[in-house]
Amino acid sequence: MGVAALCVISWAQAPTQAQTPAPTTNQAPAPAPAPETVPIPTPTRTATPAPAVQFPRFELFAGGSYAEAGLFNAGHWAGLPGWDASFSLNATRWLGFVVEGGQYFGTSKIPTATPEPFPNCGEFCPPGPTFNVTTREYNILFGAQFSRRKYERWTPFGEILYGHQGTRGRATAVGQTFTEVGTGRALVAGGGGDFKINQRFALRVKADYLQTGSQFPTFAKKTQDNFRFSMGIVIRSVHKKKRTLEDETQTEP
Repeated sequence: MGVAALCVISWAQAPTQAQTPAPTTNQAPAPAPAPETVPIPTPTRTATPAPAVQFPRFELFAGGSYAEAGLFNAGHWAGLPGWDASFSLNATRWLGFVVEGGQYFGTSKIPTATPEPFPNCGEFCPPGPTFNVTTREYNILFGAQFSRRKYERWTPFGEILYGHQGTRGRATAVGQTFTEVGTGRALVAGGGGDFKINQRFALRVKADYLQTGSQFPTFAKKTQDNFRFSMGIVIRSVHKKKRTLEDETQTEP
């Protein structure tokens, strides 16, 4: 009797399976469900920022200079040696602002027939067709410099400057000495190139057109066309690399 009771209980608890209708000939079988695809994460590539272009913020130039000048409008070109120095502040890799100073000295020849700005033969009559004048000329200029920092060794540039100049001449003859001083504007337009020696030093060569407008007390203001050639050393500011945390923690070999 116990065995019969267990059989009845197990039959009552057995689940009834749902009958699956047989597919008809006109009905297509249901498509099998597509397996779920798990998206594969794609690693994102972080763009590396381009390194900032390095250029010197400050440049100091000093060197020798030579000028072919006719400062007294005498029709004679005097070769005047001198010096030239400048300080430039670079706002961008191609534009810099410059302050420059220079001086030239030597001997100019003035025709005796037209001695202006010196006195004529009524007061001052040197012997010969010309007489020597000890000459000094100075410039104080401001302007802009345009550089092309594309090459590893050479940096060509152009410049335009404007400012003040002064000319002083002293002539002595027949026991008399006369000194004439004139001042006016100055204009420089030219260019050159820097040859890199190392990160801090470079060799500079440049040639400029120097226009002066000296006005002396004895005659009206005139324009003088002069040319100069300069060569010297450039001292540049150097960017120092900032130390990072990796540099601090890295062990030296």
